[in-house]
Amino acid sequence: MLTPPAALHALLFASGEPLEKKQLAKLLGIKDAEFALVLKALDGLLQGSGLALIETDSDLELRTAPEASPIVKKLRESELSRDLGKASLETLAVIAYQTGSTRGEIDWVRGVNSSTSLRMLLMRGLIEGREDERDRRRIRYRVTTEALAHLGAARLEDLPRYSELAAGAKEVIGEETAAAAAAEPVAPVLRSLGEAG
Repeated sequence: MLTPPAALHALLFASGEPLEKKQLAKLLGIKDAEFALVLKALDGLLQGSGLALIETDSDLELRTAPEASPIVKKLRESELSRDLGKASLETLAVIAYQTGSTRGEIDWVRGVNSSTSLRMLLMRGLIEGREDERDRRRIRYRVTTEALAHLGAARLEDLPRYSELAAGAKEVIGEETAAAAAAEPVAPVLRSLGEAG
């Protein structure tokens, strides 16, 4: 069975984005005071690991540690010099045909976690993320003019079968689906916690 610090680590890793502390405490089944102790324990475990907890008043995120910046910079430079892989192209296609998709929606359409592909596309300037006006914790992605040039199109509508596929995507990704997709990244961890208990 996972210890509370290990479970918190798993949740933050599976999410790949900031999570509310209150939500994390609820998922772990602990009170705020105990959450502070779990957080301190996880922070201690992460010392020297290359990972760090990034904390705001309300949110918590697992990121690379500042001291890992030089090696991470080398990775990013090597990623930028490579061609886009299949996963990044799939992610770019989902965003192009369903402008304003959230990471949860993209993950749902692709059936896998898209965090790495989103990071790659953001670093290359092929997509941009903007806060969701209804929920400021969510980011909505759209392609940039650089992406259109990469795809050989002047506008989104110039992409193959754009009208047909964009309309189909809107039908598939509704509000209910978006809500379910947002919870999907942590679902396997929650299932494993439930099975362990």
